[in-house]
Amino acid sequence: MHIFHKKTSNIPNRRQPASRSVRQATTDTQRQQNLFQRNRTLTGSTSNKLSAIHHSTDDLQSPRTHAHHLALMRRKVGTILLIVLGVTICLVWLLTQFTASVVVSISDTTISRPINTALYQKAIDDYLGRNPISRFRFAMDQSNLSAYLSQVLPEVEGLMGTSFSSIGATDFALTIRKPVAGWKIDTKQSFVDAKGVAFERNYYGHPTVQIIDDSGISLQQGATVASNRFLGFVGRIVALSKTSGYTVTQAILPVGTTRQLEIRLKDVAPIVRLSIDRPAGEQVEDMGRTLGYFIARGQAPAYVDVRVSGKAFYR
Repeated sequence: MHIFHKKTSNIPNRRQPASRSVRQATTDTQRQQNLFQRNRTLTGSTSNKLSAIHHSTDDLQSPRTHAHHLALMRRKVGTILLIVLGVTICLVWLLTQFTASVVVSISDTTISRPINTALYQKAIDDYLGRNPISRFRFAMDQSNLSAYLSQVLPEVEGLMGTSFSSIGATDFALTIRKPVAGWKIDTKQSFVDAKGVAFERNYYGHPTVQIIDDSGISLQQGATVASNRFLGFVGRIVALSKTSGYTVTQAILPVGTTRQLEIRLKDVAPIVRLSIDRPAGEQVEDMGRTLGYFIARGQAPAYVDVRVSGKAFYR
């Protein structure tokens, strides 16, 4: 009976360790060659590089993923270039705004005397030294600088503006006061512009009208010694007298007053007394009739007073 006999199995026997072949360790070159061998799993990746095997995955990416990576790269490069360009533009703009050296220019072509520009360059440098932020033109208070220059150098009427001269240099355009009359006190010669401001340096021609101050009023540099009305009155008297055939050579402020004016005329002996409270045209008209009367009779009084309307006083 074969009931208790063990059935013969058809399963082959296990391999013996002695018959097992030992696989040699693969080198890096073999590993790269065996990367896509049969029975190996292919794994895709969305990264540009496989850090583990240092293999490019361009051939594993879809065209859409590849285009996306290129767009990101272009965006990063473009952003960096824009930042560099913006910083460069800002630096160049700051250099063009910075004032390291001062250039002074005066555009008035009627100036007849050479100007000492070094004097005004030093004054502006002193101001910039006290106000360092003003070395940048966009932060400069031009009205404050103009007032400073008029204070330390009274012949400067003001600052017209600033402009770029070269890298680190700024051009300052100044306006110089133009005298309408000379103002003489004792032996000191000063000048007065149309605003009534006294100054000593005159770069224009000598004014035809010389104001002699006998009023006893002290004159200080940069101070207003006469009102615009007074100087306008002097200018009208000079112009109207020339129209009437008389040339004014001097304008004199009498003692103790600034509301009266005495003028000397060329080739005319009498001094003419005028008042700024009466219209200039009327006084010049009265002056012409009075002087014509004395010239016709060959008389030469010491003065003629036409301050009162319709009347003339003389002595």
